Amino acid sequence: MKSPARLVLASDRSKAAPLDPVQQLTIGCAKSNVLCLANQKGVSDHHAVVRYSRSQGWLVCNWQSSDGTFLEGRPVKRCQRLEDGDEIRLGLKGPVLVFELSEAALPSPTSTANAAAVASAPQSSIQLGENNLAVAEIRSVAVQSLPRNPHVFSWWLLICLGGLLLLPFPLVFWPLQLSALAVLIVLGSRKQHLLSVVLLDGRAFRHGFANWRTALAHRNGIRRAIGHQGSETK
Repeated sequence: MKSPARLVLASDRSKAAPLDPVQQLTIGCAKSNVLCLANQKGVSDHHAVVRYSRSQGWLVCNWQSSDGTFLEGRPVKRCQRLEDGDEIRLGLKGPVLVFELSEAALPSPTSTANAAAVASAPQSSIQLGENNLAVAEIRSVAVQSLPRNPHVFSWWLLICLGGLLLLPFPLVFWPLQLSALAVLIVLGSRKQHLLSVVLLDGRAFRHGFANWRTALAHRNGIRRAIGHQGSETK
């Protein structure tokens, strides 16, 4: 039976470790680990754990690392959810592991139809909004989720405080408070997903997506194109 997911060493994609939903995968340089990365710079004896949770999906957890575990450049304090194509760095300058889901575990292609051109055949350039970027000039690519309405909480707080003047009039006060709370929940939950591409010369280009998985599909497609470009130049 094919594993639903795996970890691939970014520097050598021929080296991969299958993931089992029933058994957690321990990572470190000690021989007792399921994935032993001996003599790797920045890797602790018992560094990190990848496990499956029925409620949250695949998770990466920092274990007993001295230099930390990083998911997409951000430190993992306890456990963080993994998405297809996420990069896990062990230590500040340690090896990078890429989390990959099998095709059967991926969402329906219809949800990422707009990413087909990026994620299909290897390309020498990609189109990001109005910008045409050469793959060979791309240094890194990442996805970041940001609130669409970052100031909604401040507005909600002002409305609530101002509404206290209407406290003697409960028929007006409570509908106003409940309406403000509903607006906070709706607007506060809306996010925009930014795909950030940084070039070798330091320039950065960003493009927003309404759908998180579409943004991830674009990110993974660009990373595959970068990897293919690198293998051709070797």
